[in-house]
Amino acid sequence: MSGSTQITSPQQFSTLLASSRLVVVNFYNEWNPACKTIGPVYDQLAGSLARPGTVTFAKVNAEQQTQIAQSYGATNPPLFVIFKNSLQVSKFNGQNPQQLSENIKKLAAEVESGEGGFGEASGSSTGGAGWRGAALPRGYTDVTDQVDVRGLDLLNSDSEFGGVRTLFETGAPSSLNKGKGASTGKDTKSDWVESDVDEQLMLYIPFTSTLKIHTLQITSLPPKSDDDDDEAPVRPKTIRLYTNRQHNLGFEEAEDIEPTQTFELKPSDWDESTGTAKLELRFVKFQNVYSVVVFVVDGESDGEKTRIDRVKIVGESGEKREMGKLEKVGADE
Repeated sequence: MSGSTQITSPQQFSTLLASSRLVVVNFYNEWNPACKTIGPVYDQLAGSLARPGTVTFAKVNAEQQTQIAQSYGATNPPLFVIFKNSLQVSKFNGQNPQQLSENIKKLAAEVESGEGGFGEASGSSTGGAGWRGAALPRGYTDVTDQVDVRGLDLLNSDSEFGGVRTLFETGAPSSLNKGKGASTGKDTKSDWVESDVDEQLMLYIPFTSTLKIHTLQITSLPPKSDDDDDEAPVRPKTIRLYTNRQHNLGFEEAEDIEPTQTFELKPSDWDESTGTAKLELRFVKFQNVYSVVVFVVDGESDGEKTRIDRVKIVGESGEKREMGKLEKVGADE
């Protein structure tokens, strides 16, 4: 008996990715000679290296699970995709048994030794493509890769800092654990955004798929400063969310529309090690979402500017949207 799990649905696949630190996936076809040749090698590796909750092996029949296969470009099996903390980190053709064995053994050894960019027990990570500001809730994955970066829009941002796309970069914020100097924008790349004329920001996030959103993770790493420094940026305090808009809202327009959910963040809501707050949503109201507007109404204390370093979306991805066609369902609810 091999140590791999046969995937029979997209939901099972999403759950599996969230349940283990390292997941190795074998995309195969039953009739393909190369798949038949490499299959026993994969089973042997799975039987010897699988560790519950740490290293997991899975198989996906690319012809039966077309939605999963298409999502990862598995049109020509055998193909192997490796995930760390639910994020894809490696993909390669599996016709070379030696390459397959070396890749998997190397990553499995990193996991066993606590290396490879994994965080502490909190589930956060501070380096590499797998950086995450907070642990994922069980059963859900990081679906930030479903953001349609071409349609992003950010109002009232200071052009001297990073553009809106920097909010969705996969690497750790440059200011993380580097002290005040790295947070001022003078000694490092400004990979964050700050508001301009006042503390308000209006962020429009469209998605390439309809999503079920469980949590938004907002990372904000303002520099430590004196209390009387009115020009220093601060973290967001009041945040309003609006779903399924076809475009960004204006600030006056947002005041006249009932938000889908409102958050009043307290200092204790921010993880001091990662600068991240988890906005846990009323899941029933975020079941079929193709866009979200994030309205930062004000900031903590008396700061006149707010700062955001990263935004991550946690939940489940659904059907791909046909881009270019306006959505109708729930657009103005």
